[in-house]
Amino acid sequence: METLRVSGKSRPNSVAGAIAALLRAEGEVEVQAIGPSAVNQAVKAIAIARGYITPDNLDLSVKPTFVKLELDNEERTALRFTVKSHPLSS
Repeated sequence: METLRVSGKSRPNSVAGAIAALLRAEGEVEVQAIGPSAVNQAVKAIAIARGYITPDNLDLSVKPTFVKLELDNEERTALRFTVKSHPLSS
């Protein structure tokens, strides 16, 4: 499964396009963010991506989890959003 890393400077529309493309192609993607501004950008991107996949008769579900990462010999906590697509329910 592809992992997209989002920073506080990421553009939500660009991230949303990547999320939508991966949902169409693979049906799932992980979005990972560290810090409040990165989480904010990630959540906005997921919301925008939902609008991008609706014309394809797809919706998405999101499962957030905390993960511990080792960055520069320092343990950091990230939020990982597992995003999966499924057909729109009528």
